[in-house]
Amino acid sequence: MLNDIREKVAAGERITRDEGLFLLRDANLLDLAPLAQEVRYRLNPQPTVTFVVDTNLNYTNVCDAYCTFCAFYRTDRDDDAYTYSVDEVMDMIGLAAEKGVTTVLMQGGLNPKLPLNYYTALLRECRSRYPQVHPHFFSAPEVMKMSQVSGLSVHDVLVELKEAGLESIPGGGSEILSNTVKYKISRLFPKGAVDQWTQVHLEAHRVGLRTTATMMYGHLEHDEDIIEHLEHVRAIQDETGGFTAFIPWSFKKANTALDKRIGAEAGPNRYLRIIALSRLYLDNVRHIQASWFSEGKKTGQVALHFGGDDFGGTLFDENVMQEAGFYNRTTVDEVKTLISEAGFVPAQRTTMYDVVARFDESVPQPAPAS
Repeated sequence: MLNDIREKVAAGERITRDEGLFLLRDANLLDLAPLAQEVRYRLNPQPTVTFVVDTNLNYTNVCDAYCTFCAFYRTDRDDDAYTYSVDEVMDMIGLAAEKGVTTVLMQGGLNPKLPLNYYTALLRECRSRYPQVHPHFFSAPEVMKMSQVSGLSVHDVLVELKEAGLESIPGGGSEILSNTVKYKISRLFPKGAVDQWTQVHLEAHRVGLRTTATMMYGHLEHDEDIIEHLEHVRAIQDETGGFTAFIPWSFKKANTALDKRIGAEAGPNRYLRIIALSRLYLDNVRHIQASWFSEGKKTGQVALHFGGDDFGGTLFDENVMQEAGFYNRTTVDEVKTLISEAGFVPAQRTTMYDVVARFDESVPQPAPAS
């Protein structure tokens, strides 16, 4: 089957579910790298790897979804529950802007006490006070919660958010796009159903917002569920073309209700296989992000040779995975060094993947012949 897949890739043809399963289960890991790189360079011909100077902020940890994979959420009765005021959030964004941050990725718990005008105020104030910062705000479950609380349709909520200054939304809340898996990991299953995540992203694309697609694997899913997830993403992209990138990462189990239900966390080999499979399967999504943050910096570098063309962001602040016992940080200079050490040209980008600076001089040059 691998030879058939090679021929398909060379011809620019789409691989099937069964072929995807073969790549995920049976193909030699090292055979996947050149195949994935062929697609990577077809879609992104330059040896450039992009990154964004960003941070990840949270406005509340109060949530009524009670997902078993999450160590971040609190109920409003917990002593360490919080919901920041608009001004408090703006202070955090201001500190990020002083560090040179150009994108703020902001998400929070599903807090039923927050009205829609709280979210629109966050956007308007961010745009007004920090016009140099791109607000990459609010995942699909948050948008669904806004719709539920406000009584407005998802479409109308997204229009309100866009009018307040939103241009893009992150892909969080997808986990695995399989209703079977979602039933296992989300206590209030209907709130995280696949069709709701899909609806938010389809409507977002239709009103002119760009979004990312994500996948959190390594918990209660089976291989077939991963292929189903990729099928959903590919189908949405076929319809709208609204995804800028695909970002997979592995589940971190510490301090979660799932901790005792799963064995060892997924390791680097599984991640590299997922990255390569994603690059091969998602032939209509231009960018695949290799995550130094969730998988470790060395694994992130290797993933650039398995189809990844983007290195994510600097993530100066991050609390969700930190609550799961996972702490990893970097600097702009280190990101540039990691990319160049892997043999690529670092380039700073915007949220929309427009390159704003290339750093060719940071790529190690071969020593002159003696």
